[in-house]
Amino acid sequence: MKLTEVNYSDALPVDGYGEGFFRIGGEVFQGSVLTSVKGTVPWGGYDDPAPLMALADQIDVLFIGTGAEIAHIPAALRSTLEGAGVGVEVMNSPAACRTYNVLLSEGRRIALAVLPV
Repeated sequence: MKLTEVNYSDALPVDGYGEGFFRIGGEVFQGSVLTSVKGTVPWGGYDDPAPLMALADQIDVLFIGTGAEIAHIPAALRSTLEGAGVGVEVMNSPAACRTYNVLLSEGRRIALAVLPV
């Protein structure tokens, strides 16, 4: 079997997660986070759309991780993001992290906003 090393050129991948934290690019972040080519920052959750909107012209898709279980996001948040031209994909946080890493390795214009498990 041939193994290929994955290179992330624009942003850092999610290395791991656990109860209340995410490890991104080797650094541990407590609570909800937003990560993209601009770096990783704390995110205030659904009531904090400003940092998400700041990425609108730099990404095509935003993955939103809803914690341990998949859940609906507020309709107003989805409407605001989609109105700005950002595709929104909602899934539980573990699936969002995995999907983000795969598409990041392909060089896609994406970001990840996740609530902790």
